Amino acid sequence: MTSYAEARWLPRGWAHLALQFAVWFGFYAAYQAARGAADRSIAEAFWNGTLVIEAENRVHAFIEPAVQGFVQSSGFLILATSYTYWLSQFAVVGLTLLWIYFRHHDRFADFRNWLIGANLLGLVGYVVMPTAPPRMFPEWGFSDTLAEYASLNHDSGLIAFAANPYAAMPSLHAMDALIVGIVMASVCRSRLARVLWLAWPAWVSFAVMGTGNHYWLDCVAGFAIALLAGAVLFRRRLPRVIAARG
Repeated sequence: MTSYAEARWLPRGWAHLALQFAVWFGFYAAYQAARGAADRSIAEAFWNGTLVIEAENRVHAFIEPAVQGFVQSSGFLILATSYTYWLSQFAVVGLTLLWIYFRHHDRFADFRNWLIGANLLGLVGYVVMPTAPPRMFPEWGFSDTLAEYASLNHDSGLIAFAANPYAAMPSLHAMDALIVGIVMASVCRSRLARVLWLAWPAWVSFAVMGTGNHYWLDCVAGFAIALLAGAVLFRRRLPRVIAARG
């Protein structure tokens, strides 16, 4: 039986908490499988990266080199965007999941399912369209900010083994940041906290572009997948929400 002290800290007991960790380890295994499929299409990844650059050029919105140049003009921005790139994807997502689990447990299942659903769609994108990131195109004016200025980069030990180097499209960083920002803003009582969480997706998008790891089209695609996954998962509730606010 669950003791009073255990129930106070664990909304549904240790077994349920352990199950949540198992779910995320299962997702990581799916990610590694998708990574292997994308890694076998290196030439296609570079071709797709070129297509993204050319598409942005055609609409006169090839802004990433300017964004990266702005970031590299400031030591503070280099440090801030580098930390954001490394921490936003797993640390921030993991900590916010735990926060919602313990403090707003009634929202946890929706938050978890939204993240998993969107990430699975993103993994399909990696297989269908492996895309080399901007940092692999120095001829277009890009550089690898993390390799040049940070002690931790994509060639570092475990990161080189676990990361998918051709996973620019869509941006899971931007996608997860949008989901996290919306959910956290919805549970915060402070107006300032809500504003900061709603600004989180924009900051993460700036950081991943400023470090040469994503194009803005990657971020738009990530946002679109997040909204699509949310619309599919919560489609039965949306009419009631709209009616209640109408």
